Formats: sequence, C-alpha cells, structure tokens
Amino acid sequence: MNEIIKNSENFVGYEYKEVLTTREMEGVYTDGYTNFGWKLDGCSPSILGLSGVVLKFKRDRKIRNKAELSRLQRQFEAGITEINNLEKSKTSSAFIVAMTVGLIGTAFLAGATFAFIYANMIPLMVVLALPGFIGWTLPYFLYKHTIAQKNKTVTPLIEQQYDAIYEICEKGHALLV
Repeated sequence: MNEIIKNSENFVGYEYKEVLTTREMEGVYTDGYTNFGWKLDGCSPSILGLSGVVLKFKRDRKIRNKAELSRLQRQFEAGITEINNLEKSKTSSAFIVAMTVGLIGTAFLAGATFAFIYANMIPLMVVLALPGFIGWTLPYFLYKHTIAQKNKTVTPLIEQQYDAIYEICEKGHALLV
C-alpha cells in the first residue's frame, strides 16, 4: 500500500505542444519555451520541406504559476509573429515594386509588338519598345534597392521585438525559479 502511495506521488501528468517553425527560428522557440516550463521532447522535419521543422514540447500540468506563464507565453508568441511579419515585409514590398515595373514594361513591349505587326508603324514600335526593355531590366535593381532600404528601417524594429521577447522570457523564468 505504501508503495502505491509513493508511486502516485511521483506521477507527473504532462501537457504537450507542437510548434511548426522555420530552421532559422528553431533556436528562438527552443530557448523561449523553456522559460515557460516547456521541455523539448523532440524535433522532426516538417511537411513543408527542408526549411520547416516541428518542435515537440511537454510540461508538467501542475506547474506553479501556470496562468501567468501561459499569459507570458502568448505575449512571446505574439512577439515572434511580429518578428516573422517584419521579416516578410522586407521582401514583399520589394517584390511588389519589381513586379509592377515588370508588368508595365511588358505592356509597353506588347504595344510595340502590336504596333509593328498590325499597324506596321516602326517609329511607334521603337518609342514603345524602349520603355518596355527598361521595364524588363529595371526590376532586378529596384528589388535589390528596395530590400536594402527596407532592411535599414525594419532591422531596428526587429531588434526591439527580440528585446521585448527576451524580457518576457526573463519574467517567465523568474516565475519558474
């Protein structure tokens, strides 16, 4: 009978969590979740391919300060989401600018083609072809320039978000000790 009581005192019920993330953010998630009582239980490749990974965590269901840890964990996850959105914004605006200029260039080249084939107007074809070719070569340089400009503005914001999530992790770690 005493052995049954001793064994039931050692029983630990776990809750489990799976997080789908990129390889670049794997360390941030692993380090962050440990500050909220989670222990890394395993890691497996994602169905998304080589860039994704599924992190498996577990923690004691009867952990102290669970409500406060869960609140801090949600703040941590919101901060990570904001970092991911800022990272995506670096390339998304550059992509939009490059595609817009490329499509405008394509429209000019289509006009030049129709001017030559259907109207046999060579001067109009030349006038339309020049901005068309410029519109096809310029997007690469615009893309690179826009990414460089966006990096200058977004990088400090990303660093601020990392500082904020590290403060949240410190608070969570203090609750565990």
